[in-house]
Amino acid sequence: MANLGESWASSAAVRRCMQANKGRDTAPELRLRSAVHALGLRYRVSVRPLPGVRRTADLVFTRAKVAVFVDGCFWHGCLDHHTKAKTNAQFWADKVEQTRRRDHETDLRLKESGWLSVRVWEHEVTAQAVQRVVVAVRARVGSR
Repeated sequence: MANLGESWASSAAVRRCMQANKGRDTAPELRLRSAVHALGLRYRVSVRPLPGVRRTADLVFTRAKVAVFVDGCFWHGCLDHHTKAKTNAQFWADKVEQTRRRDHETDLRLKESGWLSVRVWEHEVTAQAVQRVVVAVRARVGSR
């Protein structure tokens, strides 16, 4: 583990690349948001659905209690598209596994609080992902 002030990255170039990764407003997220908005659904962006829990959803439909997460294939360990890191392989494998566990725990905590968690992979066809979100939101709003 690096000392304080030292980077965990294997090189300066890797560090710059990792710092450039965005935590929100990614291209897949923007496509999904735009398409959902075009269908007339309104949502909050980058919100913590559960007070006091440090988990941020990409789209939150508060009235329907639906939290949507757009997961990146590398960071969240997509079974179809995740690639193993060549450098610091064990570090990244552990990090992705930790993310998978956190995602699972988040989904459980949301469910226990009456929320529905919808997970969308970055590689999903936007129209199909939008349809899943719309069906989830409309089913929960209509049932109240």
